[in-house]
Amino acid sequence: MADILLAFKAGRAFRREGTNMVDPVAVKGAIMITNGEDGLLHFIWKNRVTNDVEEDLILFPSDASFIKASGRTYVLKFSSSNQRHFFWMQDASPDRDDEFVRNVNGLLEDPEFPLTWGSTSAPAQASTSSQGASSSSAASQFQATPEQLEQLQSILTSMTAGTGGAQSGIPEMSLSDILTPENITPLFTTHPSLLPALFPHLPPDLPTPPTPEALRRVISSPQFRAAVSNFDQALRTGLLGGLVRGLGLPEEAGTGIVPFLRAVQEQADSQNQSGEDQMDTD
Repeated sequence: MADILLAFKAGRAFRREGTNMVDPVAVKGAIMITNGEDGLLHFIWKNRVTNDVEEDLILFPSDASFIKASGRTYVLKFSSSNQRHFFWMQDASPDRDDEFVRNVNGLLEDPEFPLTWGSTSAPAQASTSSQGASSSSAASQFQATPEQLEQLQSILTSMTAGTGGAQSGIPEMSLSDILTPENITPLFTTHPSLLPALFPHLPPDLPTPPTPEALRRVISSPQFRAAVSNFDQALRTGLLGGLVRGLGLPEEAGTGIVPFLRAVQEQADSQNQSGEDQMDTD
């Protein structure tokens, strides 16, 4: 399975024949930068309506750049050819356009480029293999594999199991608002079973078994916050439907933050109910 290094909403645009005018196409889409199964960097455009990949370009380091054409329209151009591919940003707000462009160009220059969001300069690196745990942050692997996503799912399950299922405020929230040190730290004492469950995903230099204090340092790190922000953005693109199936969640859980949290809540409620039924029959 290819690793998604970066994904964001964007449509395609095409140059009007015989002119320098570029016309956007009103189809919901997304740009994805992936580390493919072939070990090469891919620039993908995916139709968010049909879920079809309609453009898949193999990129080589320093050969391509993603620059503004006009307004919110950008062009992917190559130094080795005359190819030009036009795209337009589809996020409702243009506030993050510069962040996406900076990260795209960083990856086009170096596939190991550490993604940065907002004002933070902390890396949010995507793992390129199932064993590529970064020593800087366990959270840096959230967007790589279902096993790594399970770490996030375990935390959310514990957080939501006692909330009664209310998610009324979710639309205005992000995962960064929920997965804060203040929210997560108490779980390490109230749910001690989380410690061994998280251990395989943690940096190798932590004490064995990991202590609540060591885990508190991890979740308070800039790397953790940047990685959560990266995963949050991936969920907002609606491109993780196939990936969350590995968690036992329905595919629609990967289409946004609200469906993801709702599916986790329902799974937690189901597991709690199963446990109670089992106790009744023992």
